[in-house]
Amino acid sequence: MIKPARAAAPVRLDFAGGWTDVPPFSSLEGGTVVAAAIGLYARAEVLPGEPGLRLVAHDLGASVEVPDHSKLDRNGQLALLSAGVRLLPVGACTVQTDSDAPPGSGLGSSGALDVALVSALASSRGESPGPREVADLACRLEAVEAGIAGGRQDQFVSTFGGFLRLRFHDPFADVHPLRLDREFASELERRMILCYTGASRFSGGTITRVMRAYENGDATVTGALHSIRDLAERMAEALLAGDLSGVGEILSENWRWQQALDSAMCTPDMQNLETRMRAAGVLGGKAAGSGAGGCMFFLAAGDPAPAIAAARELGMSVLPVRWAMEGVGPC
Repeated sequence: MIKPARAAAPVRLDFAGGWTDVPPFSSLEGGTVVAAAIGLYARAEVLPGEPGLRLVAHDLGASVEVPDHSKLDRNGQLALLSAGVRLLPVGACTVQTDSDAPPGSGLGSSGALDVALVSALASSRGESPGPREVADLACRLEAVEAGIAGGRQDQFVSTFGGFLRLRFHDPFADVHPLRLDREFASELERRMILCYTGASRFSGGTITRVMRAYENGDATVTGALHSIRDLAERMAEALLAGDLSGVGEILSENWRWQQALDSAMCTPDMQNLETRMRAAGVLGGKAAGSGAGGCMFFLAAGDPAPAIAAARELGMSVLPVRWAMEGVGPC
């Protein structure tokens, strides 16, 4: 008999190192990512009900109904929900999800959804996996069950919460919490400006294209990935040292190398936003996640109000930034 269960998992800001957690780079050379969980959540709920299985994604306005999990179409709607129920089968119930993050935000919302689904489904089955098992199952849900290309930082940050330095050398992952000075973390939060530029145009095809270039020995892509990985180590040092100027500088340097990976990485809207933010005096900034749309975030030199006003003048949505020091949990 399954039990009702709910879980919420935070999304993240990737300060440096993103892309180096993506195979085959992460398998062959190993990657490093520094990221922090923020208080925007993906939620999953399991409600025992009438015979049959109903999947509902409230944020997408979509639903699927089938007799049981064996009838789910691997190539149909709601790929992540379907993959979750195939990975952790449950009986007759409704599985419903929602997300605070806008679609295609680049904030790792699909990874957070993976984590929330694993936690809620496991709980409904009477299971209590530890954090490492939750993260690993969530990675398997997306990469294997759903067949979606990508890295592993999102699932680990959503599971563990807080500020993390993650080192990946597939299949291994080292999770190292970063203990920031409390006053510095508060000031970093106050000065952070998170802007949603519009739905991301990024796709698994772009990830495949970048990693194929790496496999083929493309010197530009390979060099960019090495530089991005090195910046993650520098970012960890800057955060622990409470160096705001250093954090801003590394954000921008990471973004420059990120754009070297693919010609479509920076959209016209993103370029306009970056120009306006620099004119408003930010210390630095970058795209959240893979790039090519979604969110960008910037570190203000002081009062963030002028930069926030500039972003809104461009029609951007400014999202709240609050550090989420705890990872996935019941809600």
